[in-house]
Amino acid sequence: MVMLCCPECFDDRTIRIEWEHSGNTGCCYFCGATDQNLIHPEALKSKFEILSDAYFPDDSGKLLVEWFKSDWGLFSNPRMDIANASRLLAEILDDGDIVRRRFAPIKSLTSFSSVQGWYQLKEELKHTNRFFLSSQFDFNTIKKLISLLEIEVDNLSRDWFRSRIQIDTAPFPPEQMLAPPAKLASHGRANPAGIPYLYIASDEETAASELRPHTGDLMTIAKLSIPSQLKLVDLRDPRKTISPFELEDISELRNAVEVLVKLGEELTRPVLRHSAAYDYVPSQFLCEFIKNCGFDGVCYRSSVGNGFNVALFKPDCAAVTQLSSFVTHRVVVEMTAVH
Repeated sequence: MVMLCCPECFDDRTIRIEWEHSGNTGCCYFCGATDQNLIHPEALKSKFEILSDAYFPDDSGKLLVEWFKSDWGLFSNPRMDIANASRLLAEILDDGDIVRRRFAPIKSLTSFSSVQGWYQLKEELKHTNRFFLSSQFDFNTIKKLISLLEIEVDNLSRDWFRSRIQIDTAPFPPEQMLAPPAKLASHGRANPAGIPYLYIASDEETAASELRPHTGDLMTIAKLSIPSQLKLVDLRDPRKTISPFELEDISELRNAVEVLVKLGEELTRPVLRHSAAYDYVPSQFLCEFIKNCGFDGVCYRSSVGNGFNVALFKPDCAAVTQLSSFVTHRVVVEMTAVH
């Protein structure tokens, strides 16, 4: 049986191009996906040789497939477990031995700022300097990589939601379900005080959860629409969004993606009740940097719901299309022991 593979084996947006002119269709030998364009695995050899060169043999390391999964989100198809992915990688590289050896990543020889550099910048922003910074951080590289995280609005959702806890039984009118005026805008996860952004969620449950309501609270939830031409940065999962096949220096890219992951975590990090206003400053700084790069908003995972949120830098671009009023019946708490 001829062993052909399909793009679903890898789930990588850049490498999908390799299947555009495939003359074979059918069931994938490796992941079992049906009605797929198919190619011979060795057609991907040059790409995966370059990727493999970013790792060196190390008996205390991990399998190449494990690195490719954790660093780049490759082989994320549930059917592509370690054994199956290793079998495919062996066919790609025409080397059954390399997939059984252990490796470690080669450190980049460039001067790109590390994760530690972001931590240093965070501390300076919070406790030393707010506007004129002394920390060395390669913003040019981050700007270049952020452009790889651009996502179209239509690929996210057509309907968006925003919620507010009602002060009485009357729901809020549409004009009060958008961003507050500048004079009333308090600091938030993405915006500094006095600069209003519009926070919207991917679904009603996430919008409601972001309020952290109590049992019995009444909420107004607005359905909104936003223009499809908005430029958004997707920080939900940079490892998955950025392909290792997009840039030449994979070692540098791997280091940079790790920084982007930390930036995404900054926006997702749960805000504690006793948090000081300065705890918001690093994520506010990040969002202003993204805005300065020409983007209209940033997409990030919710820390309290199963969906995701978008912070829009131009709050007047959204329109309310529907209003609904809800009552909170139950609040679910999940917890783990602290050791």
